[in-house]
Amino acid sequence: MNRFTNRKIILSDGQTFSGYAFGAEKDVILEIVFNTSMAGYQEILSDPSYTDQAVVMTYPLIGNYGMAAEDYESDAPSVGALIVRDYNDAPSHFRSEKTLGDVMRRFGIVGISGVDTRKLNRSIRDHGSRLALLTSADTPLEEGLARIAAYSPPTDAASRVSCKTVYQAGSEAARYHVVAVDCGMKKNILRSLCGRDCRVTVVPWNTGAETILSMKPDGVFLSNGPGDPMDVPETVRTVQALLGKAPIFGICLGHQILSLAYGAKTYKLKFGHRGGNHPVKNLKTGKIEITSQNHSYAVDADSLSATPLAVTHINLLDSTVEGVACERDRAIGVQYHPESAPGPQDSEYLFDDFIRLMKEGN
Repeated sequence: MNRFTNRKIILSDGQTFSGYAFGAEKDVILEIVFNTSMAGYQEILSDPSYTDQAVVMTYPLIGNYGMAAEDYESDAPSVGALIVRDYNDAPSHFRSEKTLGDVMRRFGIVGISGVDTRKLNRSIRDHGSRLALLTSADTPLEEGLARIAAYSPPTDAASRVSCKTVYQAGSEAARYHVVAVDCGMKKNILRSLCGRDCRVTVVPWNTGAETILSMKPDGVFLSNGPGDPMDVPETVRTVQALLGKAPIFGICLGHQILSLAYGAKTYKLKFGHRGGNHPVKNLKTGKIEITSQNHSYAVDADSLSATPLAVTHINLLDSTVEGVACERDRAIGVQYHPESAPGPQDSEYLFDDFIRLMKEGN
């Protein structure tokens, strides 16, 4: 180990990687994952779906354009840590207001730079995402492994990042009223809905169906969020009670929750999908969309045969389910992020499809 490095990553299988501290400097145990996006580290940092995870960026240079107030996807970033090859603490961009390191220190987010991210990402690709201890360089390996072995990952991530009270977004004069169930919703989803003549009432993750229906929504939106969809059975039961009573649109975790509500099953992927270049085929149009993705879990394709859901999109890299729909109930879900931020904008039409479902119901 370089004698000047002051931080270390210990993986649960005993592999170690050395580096330098930036952001908050504290010991944390997190699930380690990677993201292949070449830009958009601010949106990644502030995406609530990364709660309790250490994100390794495959793109080597991070921090070079700073942080801008308009680009946050949540007000209080909750990602566990950011691991990079080359951290730039002197950003050069006219919109930059703070450095990445400053923001990470403010929110207690651990950073390690100078890491051999190519080797680390190959390890995640080959052996899967797993627990890692981010610690001081002088922590003994045996001690680190013992701490990892004794650690129990939390299962309440969605409840921690969900809103605590109901709030409104958009104009009162908007044509459509959408109730959005917040399991860790990104801000650009609200922008995408409000920009399509929607007034959005955002409710906490565990809001009941009766309360949602009392708000007389034209449609219900199920947001993205962190963790295993089986950790939010309350939300699944809510959606079961809403099926057929209003159009429903689910993104990412919301897509998984929708599928579970119909009786499908989900499973954890080896290392997940995270990045801005995942090719997805729309089975209805035959077109290929380049998509933004961030998830560890997927819907079991075989389990859908016992449900009224039809597969609408598939991932061309591994053939996993990327979209489902129930025409009878006017319900649709996609595993990826049509609102992007960051990422390509090939899939924004899905918000228009949701508007069409609400229009047909009026």
